[in-house]
Amino acid sequence: KPFSPRELVARVQAMLRRPRQAVPMKPVAFGPLVIDVVAREVHLDGEPVELTRTEFDVLAALAARPRLAFSRRQLIEEVWGPGWVGDDHLVDVHIGHVRRKLGDDPSEPVFIRTVRGVGYRMGPGQ
Repeated sequence: KPFSPRELVARVQAMLRRPRQAVPMKPVAFGPLVIDVVAREVHLDGEPVELTRTEFDVLAALAARPRLAFSRRQLIEEVWGPGWVGDDHLVDVHIGHVRRKLGDDPSEPVFIRTVRGVGYRMGPGQ
């Protein structure tokens, strides 16, 4: 069918303006660690953990698919978006901050595990 590119753009913009219905997500628990993505809250042993927006987004991305080992590039695409350009080791810095705030020892991790040669994944918890 012939169509006007202007009409196509107008229809796409109209679709993007429509509110999307959010699917309620239950909090995810990894032993004593509870991540509530909807409320953007993290609790460890019932105590709130203060994370920055980026730290929370990294943790939420890992928690959304706990058995998947994310590469640095995959985490960058999940958190910063596919158009982000820069050093992939930024992920390591944020993982380090999250581990420190959760009290997760990198040599014996409980929550965020390093997958050698690949990246990171969430551990099974306690």
